[in-house]
Amino acid sequence: MKRHQSGFTLIEIAIVLVIIGLLLGGVLKGQELINSAKVKNLASDFKNIPVYIYGYQDKYKALPGDDASVATHVDGGTTCTPAAANKCDTGNGIIDGAWDSAAITDETYVFWQHIRLAGFGPGSIDTTDPVNDYVSKNAVGGRIGITNSLGNIPITGIKGTYVVCSNAIPGKFAKQLDTTLDNGATDTGSVMVSGGTTTPPPAATAYADIEDDQTYLVCMGY
Repeated sequence: MKRHQSGFTLIEIAIVLVIIGLLLGGVLKGQELINSAKVKNLASDFKNIPVYIYGYQDKYKALPGDDASVATHVDGGTTCTPAAANKCDTGNGIIDGAWDSAAITDETYVFWQHIRLAGFGPGSIDTTDPVNDYVSKNAVGGRIGITNSLGNIPITGIKGTYVVCSNAIPGKFAKQLDTTLDNGATDTGSVMVSGGTTTPPPAATAYADIEDDQTYLVCMGY
């Protein structure tokens, strides 16, 4: 009596391998699309802040955060307090303070309240709740903020009337951002990349070599 050996034919194995390949390709393509969307959102964060500033300045002839008459311009608007050099010099034409400030002592902190009350940008207007809704977040859950390139420079060599910074950005996104917004060199130009998640004193050094799986601080000068 003959014994028949069961198993898969070469054609069946080939079909299974093709299906697995298609599934893996779909997963990788889906992840690529997700990453691309995140980079676009991060880039939009950098592009939107100047729009908020110009819109506010055009409407009220003052800079958000630095507006000494904000209480008369928008209902519920408050200024930074108390006055301090490089942090709260209201009305001097500079948005003073650390980019990642979490205190009402900095113009860069009340900046977000001013633009939101003026109708530019979403978010909370409650300056007493910095941990939750008030502090502005980027597309990957890090902070995004604004400062100037004078007393609060976040990265050595970056220039601009004001500087937009965003942290906790994966290296692969940081490189794409620099290519999208600037010259593709992360240590030169208007976009610079450095390590860490906060503003160190003195200013941090820009990095030329970026690792994909590390997180970085990305700043852009305007």
